[in-house]
Amino acid sequence: MTMTNHISLRSLYKDLKSRIDELGKNPEPVVRSRQVVQRAIEDGKAYYGINTGFGILAQKRINSDELGQLQRNLILSHAVGVGDFVSKEISRLMLKLKIHALGLGFSGISVETFEQLITLAQHDLVPAIPKRGSVGASGDLAPLAHLSLPLLGLGEVWNEAGTATIPTAEIFTQKKISPIDLQAKDGLSLINGTQLMSAHGAYVLERALRLVSMADILAALSLEALQGSVAPYDARVHEIRPHAGQQQVAQNLRNLLAGSEILESHRHCGKVQDPYSLRCIPQVHGASRESLAYCQGVVETEINSVTDNPLVFPNGDIISGGNFHGQPLALVLDQAAIALAELASISERRIYLLLEGHDGLPTLLMKETGINSGFMIPQYTAASLVSENKVLCHPASVDSIPTCLGQEDHVSMGSIGAVKLLQVLENVEHIFAIELLTAAQALDFRHPLRPGHGVELMHRHIRRQIPHREADYIFQDELHEALSIVRSCTVLDLFAEHNIEVV
Repeated sequence: MTMTNHISLRSLYKDLKSRIDELGKNPEPVVRSRQVVQRAIEDGKAYYGINTGFGILAQKRINSDELGQLQRNLILSHAVGVGDFVSKEISRLMLKLKIHALGLGFSGISVETFEQLITLAQHDLVPAIPKRGSVGASGDLAPLAHLSLPLLGLGEVWNEAGTATIPTAEIFTQKKISPIDLQAKDGLSLINGTQLMSAHGAYVLERALRLVSMADILAALSLEALQGSVAPYDARVHEIRPHAGQQQVAQNLRNLLAGSEILESHRHCGKVQDPYSLRCIPQVHGASRESLAYCQGVVETEINSVTDNPLVFPNGDIISGGNFHGQPLALVLDQAAIALAELASISERRIYLLLEGHDGLPTLLMKETGINSGFMIPQYTAASLVSENKVLCHPASVDSIPTCLGQEDHVSMGSIGAVKLLQVLENVEHIFAIELLTAAQALDFRHPLRPGHGVELMHRHIRRQIPHREADYIFQDELHEALSIVRSCTVLDLFAEHNIEVV
């Protein structure tokens, strides 16, 4: 694989767009691998899934005039997903990752079917795919069958806004696109693969690249508001326990807190130690960073891999293997959920501290409580989401239920981990939004003392969108604003503009 074909999580969407454009103009690897399949069809030998049945039916030979019907039946019979649909954004990612994988040229899919996939991508006709039904081993069979139905003019696709689905046949008529007939090997190439798992993993872990930085920024805001100590972030502390993530978080905190009048004002206050949720930020955030970095590496390898079966090689070999098995993903999807959940767990503890009324802060972060509940209830929401994450972080990958009458006797359940991981991410983002809201409110009470340059920059950014509050109001409206800030890419750009390094 050339570097121009490599999809990086750090430039995921840009890389995929370039890749689809490239393959639309020059599908040469697909052409070459298809030639191998064509020769195999003509040599009279048995090849799994090309001229045989599937799974436990692999011993049944199929007549040459039925090979197209065999592949069509495969899609129809495997489209048995249930439940809510995968979001349009992740479904689009599944489609593009499937094109990328097939475009590597080891699947033998027909050029006509491959070009129909590209047509869907270029017209942004994103298949509607139910979330549930894959065991994450023989490929994400049911979800990928639903992804494939629109090629045949069947199934549904998302509307432009991603709010409703439309029958594919209706859209094809509007856009004058014709359904295709599948050829030998096509159906198998379409449904073998880990694209539901890998798309979820790529989507979440690409966002996590920024979220770990936001965790440090919010922790610095809370530390300043709580008049915590910067001493635990001294570089010497972390040099003698040199975990890379721990050292990076400590460096981020030092950069954010530099120039703080608040920290300087209580340097000799006599308080010996802060609670762990302040003092151990580098150790906790750092451990999650390193865990997520490992997960990101595995997912990036996976989205650049061939997970079909059988595999088609340039010398003419067609080899049945197990590259469709989701175990590498299943383990890291569970691991990523735990790493993200821990960032939220320690965030909730800081939210709690902010409400307690220590060191001159008003209890519940409002001066007139009683008539006002203040910021009491957002912490309830954070506690609820942290508890939900504990349930969601039970690993799916430790389970296996044999399928295909025992032929597929160990499965990964990685698809379940994938769906859970997305929910954990969303819960974490909401908890961070609550810390952002409460830390900004608390920091207002430290005026006129100024926080560190980085913290002050973030505080001003928040206050441009969310005002200080003196009385109860509808918190939900500003939680939406806070969530937008948490999810935004512009915060890190803001730090870069002011030469404050946060990575």
